[in-house]
Amino acid sequence: MTIRFNCPNCDELIAFADKYSGKRARCTSCGQRFIIPSENNETPKKIKPPAEKAEPEPGFYRAVFIDSFKLFARPQNATGLVFVIAAVCFKFFTGHTDYSFTMGAFGVQAPVGWVVTLSAWGCLFWYYMEIICTTANDTDEMPDVYMGGLFGFIWNVIKSLTIFAVGLVAVLLPSAIFISISRSTGVVSHVLSLAGLFAFPMAVLTFSVGGDVSMVFRPDYIFKPITRAFWPYLLVAGLFVLAWELQLRTIGYGRLIGSDNLVIGLHLIANLAVQSLAIIAMRSIGLFYRHYSCHFPW
Repeated sequence: MTIRFNCPNCDELIAFADKYSGKRARCTSCGQRFIIPSENNETPKKIKPPAEKAEPEPGFYRAVFIDSFKLFARPQNATGLVFVIAAVCFKFFTGHTDYSFTMGAFGVQAPVGWVVTLSAWGCLFWYYMEIICTTANDTDEMPDVYMGGLFGFIWNVIKSLTIFAVGLVAVLLPSAIFISISRSTGVVSHVLSLAGLFAFPMAVLTFSVGGDVSMVFRPDYIFKPITRAFWPYLLVAGLFVLAWELQLRTIGYGRLIGSDNLVIGLHLIANLAVQSLAIIAMRSIGLFYRHYSCHFPW
């Protein structure tokens, strides 16, 4: 269920899932911090006066390099970590399976592996956005895992896959056009693609916290915070691109069939390690908003 209410400072209409009731949040229009109410149209309690957009909040690098690793040792984060491990294991062991068959003149399609892989990535993308949103709203724990039953699960998977696809198109389209026009290949095209991915963390942050996918098509929303806090954002983008590149190089069980169990186990550990890096990368995106929100125009 969604709780709808108005900002206690600027009266902007705000909506949060009811699972966030009682947690701290921030109005994306005026910066006012408040406690998310438990009922529709209830006036939220202010945490402090409207945020003055003056100076960044200190401690960004410590939060990324030290505090992020504490997440993996806290018992209250076990549910979230198990959720990520389960999604990784499902796509690792099942991603290659295809039970399609022919019955007479008819072909029956049963690409179980594709379905499981897309579902697993949808779950991971959904949880990535939850991590970003929770971290941006001043919570230093991993978010709860609740997708709203079967229909909520299906909806969140489809929505998350769509949102990430839209974000990728928005940031990679200029690079793709340039590659097509210049007919670049090999290393040059790869470098241009990475240049496009540089803006993707900001796109993910924009629709995770801002809540409106159309915001990723506003260049001022994407690039103004980057130019004003370039070095911290370079760290954020670097972590994201590193996780992206390592993920592209991980191998699933389908290519390891017949290999020694030790080899299979090492590849599974590598897949899990990449997701651990992805969690840190997503948290760093939320931390970028938390510490440098004074540079955001929304």
